[in-house]
Amino acid sequence: MSFDADFTHPMVRLGKRAFDIVVGLVATCVLAVAFLPVALAIKLTSRGPVLYRQLRVGQATPTCTHLFYLYKFRTMYVDAEARTGAVWATANDPRVTPIGRFMRKTRIDELPQALNVLKGEMSIVGPRPERPAFFAKLETEIPFYTERTFGLKPGITGLAQVNQGYDASIEDVRSKVSYDHAYAMRLLDPLDWFKTDVWIILRTATTMVLGKGQ
Repeated sequence: MSFDADFTHPMVRLGKRAFDIVVGLVATCVLAVAFLPVALAIKLTSRGPVLYRQLRVGQATPTCTHLFYLYKFRTMYVDAEARTGAVWATANDPRVTPIGRFMRKTRIDELPQALNVLKGEMSIVGPRPERPAFFAKLETEIPFYTERTFGLKPGITGLAQVNQGYDASIEDVRSKVSYDHAYAMRLLDPLDWFKTDVWIILRTATTMVLGKGQ
C-alpha cells in the first residue's frame, strides 16, 4: 500500500515526543508506586502473571508497518482465549477477573504502557493499537483503516478512545477511524494539536478518577 506524505508539523513532532517523555516518566513513577499493591491484588484473586505482553500493530511508514509488544497489568483469567481465539470485548466480559474489572474502569491496567511510550513504540495520545489478529480483517472492510497510523504512533489514549471506549464490533472500529483521521488533522497546527491533547488528557483523567472506563 502506498501512502501520501506525512503532514505532521515539525514543531508538533518535537513537542509530541517531548510531551511523551515527560508524561511517560511521571506515569512510570506512578507505576513504581502502584506496582506492589496492584500485583498483590492480581495474585490474590487469580492465578497467572501480574504483567502480560501482547503483540500490537504500531506506526506505519511508507515501507512497513511496525509491530511491538504492548505491556499491561493482567485483567483476564489465564488462557481466557484458549478456546475462542481472539474475540471482541463485551459488556460484563466473563474473561475478565473481578480485580481486572476495577483496573479497566480506572485504566490502572494501562500504566505499564508508560514503558512502551518511553521506548518510542507508543505515544500518550494517538490511535488505539490494534491486535494483528483483527488488523487484516479491519484493513479489508474499513476504507483508509491502515492510513490512521501513518506517521503516527498508537496512543494509550486518544480522540477515538475518549469518545467511544473499547471496541465491541467492526462497526465500533469503523466509527473510530473517523476520529483517528480527525485527530491527525490537528497535527497540522501546533496550537490546535496542543489544545486537543490537553483536552484528551483531561477527559482521560476524569474517566480514571470516576471509574468510567470499560
